Amino acid sequence: MNTKAFSMALITIMIWGSTFAAIRASLHGGYEPGHLVLVRYLIASSLFIAYALWPGSKFRLPHKEDIIRIFILGFIGISVYHIGVTFGEMTITAGEAGMLIGSAPIFTAIIAILVLKERLSSFGWIGLGVGFLGILLITLGSAGPSLTISTGAFLVLMAAIATSIFFVFQKKLLERYNPIELTAYFTWAGTLPFFIFSPGLFTSIQNATLEANLSALYVGIFPAAIAYVTWAIALSLGNASSVTSMMYLEPAVAVLVAWVWLKELPTTLSLIGGAIALLGVLIVNGLGRKREISYEKAS
Repeated sequence: MNTKAFSMALITIMIWGSTFAAIRASLHGGYEPGHLVLVRYLIASSLFIAYALWPGSKFRLPHKEDIIRIFILGFIGISVYHIGVTFGEMTITAGEAGMLIGSAPIFTAIIAILVLKERLSSFGWIGLGVGFLGILLITLGSAGPSLTISTGAFLVLMAAIATSIFFVFQKKLLERYNPIELTAYFTWAGTLPFFIFSPGLFTSIQNATLEANLSALYVGIFPAAIAYVTWAIALSLGNASSVTSMMYLEPAVAVLVAWVWLKELPTTLSLIGGAIALLGVLIVNGLGRKREISYEKAS
């Protein structure tokens, strides 16, 4: 990555890492999870509409041949991801959610094997095994003394898979659209399914605490809008696998912010699992690749 790509990716990870604690703060303060995802993406969508209508923005509409792909990726990368994370955090801590999302590069490697026909060396397969062991420990750590794996852990893992697909397949579209345009398309497409949560929305907002509403405003402006733009800029300027590797830092940011803001720490087992998962990701991406992923084949 060049300096600008690195800077944009780092800003994104710092913002995204804080998201998990902000979501928990809103959920604890009175928001229903469905209402929270709808509120934050109504905010983000409104910001992009304002930008598109701003005089001199030169905002372009998507080409007809790209509309279906944009809607599919918006649904996967926005709708599925944020439903998974937000509903998942009803039963697991912000730090555990951050560590599970930090496993996304492992799923990216699997997508590369299945879709892009990438080959891994022996170290690569070992890294995948180590990574999945880490994910299992995080999941068990979030289960508590009963060791009953929570629905929340599965939902966040679903979100990690969704964001991996989203990152891989949006790269080709960045060759035709600038980052703000493409992020706006994805945001609008991904917001539409959230309207199923609209019943009772205003009651939820009225009954929420001030902290919950401010947290909802924060996740709507920064993680949902600004951070997706800075991430798209980073992807447009750098190699996608290198940019995605910055997600290794996200669990650490998530755990730190959750500790400072919510006085919330993952269990010891989850922390051990997070370290093992990170080791697996590093093995896969550092030692396991026989060749670079050809993202152009994802078109």
